[in-house]
Amino acid sequence: MNTRSIRFRLALWHAMLLAAACAVLGGLLYVTVREYLNDALLETQSRRARQIAETLLADAPRTGEAYVAREIKLLYAPELGDRFIRVTRADGSVLYLSGPPDDQSFDPAAVPPARAERRAEFTRLERLGDGRSLLVAAFRAAADGGKSYLVEVGTSAGPIDRFARRLLVVLLLGAPVVIALALLGGYFLARRSLGPVARIAEKAENITQHNLSERLPVARTGDELERLAVALNHMITRLDDAFGNSKRFVADASHELRTPLTVIQGELENLAGDPRLPPELRDRVGSTLEEVERLGKIVQKLFALSRLDAGEAQSEWVRLDIAALAGATSDQMLLLAEDRKIRVTRETDKPVFVMGDRARLKQVVVNLFDNAVKYTPPGGSVHIKAVESGGSAVLEIADTGVGIPQESVPLVFERFYRVDRDRSAGEGGAGLGLSIVRSICAAHGGRVEVNSVPGSGSRFRVILPHAAERPEAGDPKGTEL
Repeated sequence: MNTRSIRFRLALWHAMLLAAACAVLGGLLYVTVREYLNDALLETQSRRARQIAETLLADAPRTGEAYVAREIKLLYAPELGDRFIRVTRADGSVLYLSGPPDDQSFDPAAVPPARAERRAEFTRLERLGDGRSLLVAAFRAAADGGKSYLVEVGTSAGPIDRFARRLLVVLLLGAPVVIALALLGGYFLARRSLGPVARIAEKAENITQHNLSERLPVARTGDELERLAVALNHMITRLDDAFGNSKRFVADASHELRTPLTVIQGELENLAGDPRLPPELRDRVGSTLEEVERLGKIVQKLFALSRLDAGEAQSEWVRLDIAALAGATSDQMLLLAEDRKIRVTRETDKPVFVMGDRARLKQVVVNLFDNAVKYTPPGGSVHIKAVESGGSAVLEIADTGVGIPQESVPLVFERFYRVDRDRSAGEGGAGLGLSIVRSICAAHGGRVEVNSVPGSGSRFRVILPHAAERPEAGDPKGTEL
């Protein structure tokens, strides 16, 4: 699970907000229920105190206080009901005090007297010394003859406390379950909602300059994701048009330049061969001719790149042995290495078959081998290897040359990019050779990689799909062994 993904953060925020809501609602529920039970119980005690005052104490001067005490015990049975009843006279003396309740939840004798209150009716929460508490309702009763009494009726708050604790436990245990379900549910909903984004990203990863005609999937949901997909498709259309115009310009320009450059080169060659030409002028013509030839090579490479961009490399595919092709090509170029006293070794004995254009793949070998020899000092070595690995054909050309600076490694396949210092000094390259290699590899469904250590050499690896992985129907020209 990617903790930095939008879906995870949405689910996490959803769970956090729900947790906060549960905490607030749980706290309010706990406090409200506890207060409601306390108020209901105090209301019950207040009614009993009022009944005692109005039915028994009002006639106390006539019936006698002893009768009142017997009636309270007989009618209300406080010990059996686990209640506390106390009746005190105006001078503070006790007329009646109930005995210990059957559940032994409190000691009536330990309940302190009520504080002086002017109100006729009031309630209080009395906390006893053993940590227990008592809910007490008091009522001032006026009897005939001017006597007054204070009636206190109470009961233990233990049942409410126990219920409140159970409620708190339920809330504390239930909240994590609810939050976990909310997290999973939120993650599922976020994943489902962001599913179109994943499909758009997956499709966008596969769109390159070679398949800009493809478009991103559009989910017809009418929401922001649909609008985003449509906007991106419009952008890809504009990019496709821009790339098409650029490719056409390069193709047209390189094509149009080939003829005048050929004419200029011919005229300069004729002029350089004229014996009447002064030596100083002949040298200048020769220098100009070299630049024209160099410009002609650049134009030829640009024309090759434009044909590769147009898909020309896929028009002449055959099944061929890339190992044999690399060996034969290196044999043809061996003289170049011998002139620079560079040793060439090969591992191209085992056949490695690929589907592709023989001329284009040979161009890959030529460019990489030429670079390896060109940038390897005398006495160095170049190693060529072709193997089948993991269902892919791998062509590897390694040298012991000057290497490539690390900051330049990601840029060596860019068009017209030339590495500074020793690799480009005096070689006259245009920075298009490796771009052609990459384009040819991409046209064959493969890629090219490079590892280099400055001062120790470079290793180029061309990775192409093995011929067995491509259906024969994709071979328009038949099979060549």
